[in-house]
Amino acid sequence: MIPSDTAACGQPRSCSEPARSREGAWQPVLLRPAEADGEVALTALLESGAVREVHDRIDDQLTELVRCLRPGWPLDARHLEAAIAEVCAGVPRHRYGTWAWYPWSGRLVHVLPPEEFRLVRTDRNRDKITRVEQQALLGRRIGVIGLSVGNSAAFTCAMEGVGGSFRLADSDRLGLSNLNRLRAGVHDLGLEKTVLCARQMYEVDPYLDIEIHRAGLTEETIGEFFGGAPGSGLDLLVEECDTPWAKVAAREYARARRVPVLMDANDRGLLDVERFDEEPDRPLFHGRAGAATAHDVRGLDATGTIDFLLRIVDESRLSTAMTDALGRIGRTLSSWPQLASGVMLGGALVADTARRILLGASVPSGRYYVDLEALVAGEQAASPAGAAS
Repeated sequence: MIPSDTAACGQPRSCSEPARSREGAWQPVLLRPAEADGEVALTALLESGAVREVHDRIDDQLTELVRCLRPGWPLDARHLEAAIAEVCAGVPRHRYGTWAWYPWSGRLVHVLPPEEFRLVRTDRNRDKITRVEQQALLGRRIGVIGLSVGNSAAFTCAMEGVGGSFRLADSDRLGLSNLNRLRAGVHDLGLEKTVLCARQMYEVDPYLDIEIHRAGLTEETIGEFFGGAPGSGLDLLVEECDTPWAKVAAREYARARRVPVLMDANDRGLLDVERFDEEPDRPLFHGRAGAATAHDVRGLDATGTIDFLLRIVDESRLSTAMTDALGRIGRTLSSWPQLASGVMLGGALVADTARRILLGASVPSGRYYVDLEALVAGEQAASPAGAAS
C-alpha cells in the first residue's frame, strides 16, 4: 500500500517519457497501476527520490462518486463500503484510478479514472450544465492567445468544464507587475506564461489535453495553432493579446475557418463577440478596423499601435480612468492600467459566453458591457439596509 504522505528531495523523473527539468515541466505524467507495467512505473517513481509529497484521498473521492451516482440514497457505512467495492470491481484501492505526477511541484496525486473524475468534479454544475451538455463541452477545443487577461479566461473554462482541449499561445514570461492581476505567486516569477497557465489548468484536471505555443502567434505557427490536420481545428478562439498583427491575423484565420472569436477588453466589462461561424463575411472588429489586413498593421510604431487599438475598442466608450491614462502612457504610466477585478470579471464573461456558444445557444455578434461601476452605483446603494423593496 502506498503511504498517504511522504516527502523526499531530488530531481523529478518521468516514468513514461524522457526526463524533464522541474523548471520547464508543464504536463503531468499519468500512471495507471491497474494496467500492464503501471505499478512497476509507479514504484520506480516513488523510489527515485523525486516525489516530495504523496496525496492519496481516493477513499473520499470514491465516497463522493457513490453519492453522485445515488443521490438521496440513505447510505450507512456498511452500504457505502459495499457500493464503493462495487465501483472498484475487485481492484485494490491503491491500484484503482490514476496517479498524476506533477514534476514542477513534486506532488504525486491519486485521482479517480477519467470518466468518474469528471462526473464528480462537475457534479455541482448540474443542472445549470446537464451531464449531456458537459460531455459535449469536453469534446470541444478552445484556443487562447495572450495569457495575462487570457489566463483568467482559460482557467475559468477549465474549472467549469468548458472545453476538454486547449491551445495556449504567449511569448512572454511572468513579471512582478503581472501579479496585480494574474493568479500566481512570487515563486513563479520568470516562468513562461504558457507554462504557468497549463500547470494551473492541469492541477484542476489532469486529464485535459493542452498544447502550448511558447513563441506566441507568428506567421510560422499560426496555421498549426488553428489546426493543420483534419479534426484538429479550434471550435472557439479567445483573443487577448496587444499586438496588432496577431489580433488581425487571428481573426483572418478564424473567419476563413468559421471560428467564433471572443475578446474581453478589460475596461467597463466590455466583451466582444464575433460569430464568424455564423457570419463568414463579417468585417473584422465589427468594421472598426476598416479594410486593414494583418500585413497592413505589421509595421506600426508605438503611436500607431495605440491609435489602432483605440480605434478597434472605440475610444469614445472607454472608462474615465482609462481615457485619463491614455495621454500618460509612456510618460507617467508604463502601460495600460488593468485590475485583478476586471480580469476576473473578464474570465467569467468569456467562459459563460463560450459555454453558451459551444452548446448552440443564440449569442449574436456584438459588444456587451458589464460595467460594474454603472451597475453597482453609489446612488443605487444609498438606501438603508432593510428598507422596503
